[in-house]
Amino acid sequence: MPDDLRAYVEKLLAVRGLPGLSLAVTDREGIIASEAFGYADLAAGTPVTPETRFEVGSIGKTFTAVALLQLHEEGLLDPNQPVGRYLPWFQVRSEHEPIAVHHLATHTAGIVTGDALSSDSRFDVWALRETETGFPPGAYFHYSNVGFRALGYVVEELTGKPYAQVLRERILDPLGLRATDPALTSETRKRLAVGHERWYGDRPPPRADPWVPAPWVETGTGDGSLAAPADDLAGFLRALLNGGRDVLAAESFGLMATPVAECGDGWSYGYGLEVREIDGRREIRHGGSMPGFGSTMLGDLAAGLGVAVLVNGEDDGDLTGEVAAAALDHYRGGATPPPVADPLAVESGSEYEGTFVGDDRRLAVRAEGGRLFLAGDDRSALEPRGEDRFLVDHPDFALFLLGFRRKDGAVVEAVHGGDVYVREGTPRRPAPKPPDELRTYAGHYRAYNPWLPSFRVVLRGDELVVAWPWGSEEPLTPLSSGSFRVGEESWSPERVRFDAIVDGQALWASLSGCGEYYRLP
Repeated sequence: MPDDLRAYVEKLLAVRGLPGLSLAVTDREGIIASEAFGYADLAAGTPVTPETRFEVGSIGKTFTAVALLQLHEEGLLDPNQPVGRYLPWFQVRSEHEPIAVHHLATHTAGIVTGDALSSDSRFDVWALRETETGFPPGAYFHYSNVGFRALGYVVEELTGKPYAQVLRERILDPLGLRATDPALTSETRKRLAVGHERWYGDRPPPRADPWVPAPWVETGTGDGSLAAPADDLAGFLRALLNGGRDVLAAESFGLMATPVAECGDGWSYGYGLEVREIDGRREIRHGGSMPGFGSTMLGDLAAGLGVAVLVNGEDDGDLTGEVAAAALDHYRGGATPPPVADPLAVESGSEYEGTFVGDDRRLAVRAEGGRLFLAGDDRSALEPRGEDRFLVDHPDFALFLLGFRRKDGAVVEAVHGGDVYVREGTPRRPAPKPPDELRTYAGHYRAYNPWLPSFRVVLRGDELVVAWPWGSEEPLTPLSSGSFRVGEESWSPERVRFDAIVDGQALWASLSGCGEYYRLP
């Protein structure tokens, strides 16, 4: 690996504070670069090596799609047939046409995202009967893990073999990927990097927070359950760069890489794979995350080049995607890696500068030297965490990001949790009085779920908002007694339902039928 690319990755890891990273670059013939950085186990001081295995998360969806298309080639599966033809116990409440395999494989089925409830996720799929679709199949893109779990069971039904065995026999062995485990078991754990997550799991994590070992998860499901070193993941990507060679017919790979639904930032989703056209090039990719792990595979079909990047920490800000893009640009055309951005740098900081007035507090935001600060005795820095959203380095602002709202393009308000601050000089509207019943649901809810251990519901004016621990927020729209739609879109299938009301507070919440959460004091 060239020195400038190595230095770029090392600096990026240092700035983001991640434990370790493994990277492999492949062309159509084999590995052309492989490098390891940092620690596989921070506590033990064990370094990452090219042989270190990482959990690859949702990149497993691409493996599932390959297995499905193999069965399609053999005449055992018609993607346009209803899922129920192959999995008779698959049920979802719906007023629309039946969901086909095609819809699950392209995230256009209209079903919930789904968080794992159990190590045997058949129950997660069975529990879909307690949820309802948000839109007709094929109408929108809505990412669904539980949809790919269902596809994993379709593979098992049609082959009569466990999912992990199917991957081993049909994909891993033909491609010579002998260091990859198709399921996460206790045996896998002996050969795996330690996954790491930040100390606090219930709030947006500052980069200075210490790392702790992430919860261990055993799973073998179609939405992502593999562990692999970077070289093996690059070997799988190499098969895709060769049009599916050794695992798929060219026609099947063409179906896999055909755009079906736009999924953001110029990318569209095919069958278990994202694809886009950029500067006359056709690129493919998929990312993944697990508790304590993150991953990206990225390939250029025309150039026949691909990159696999794995980390054993939370993939903050899509670092694996940044590294993969920089490495691909270099090996494709010798591009110099981009400068590592200052994590506190704020473009157009003057847009946010001003004094914002709340019911019992004033926030003075100041721009200085390309950064933003909250003025005061502590002079706290604001770190960008998405559009118009910032992490504030101050204990009073630890639980939520500080967001800014605009009118006609100008910043007019700041929001933090349930508090709203109006910019001086902006007409202040009377604060709407919330219905008493909405106060019932505001609070902090926690479950023993390693993917989503907790969430908070805040009352902002007369609206309920759910705040996720990574910092993003979504509105809750009342539907029926104790039930709310999650998200901006009227077609969102996500729901949260509250129950067990005691002394005016809900003690229990169910998120999209996938997990029970209990109020914390």
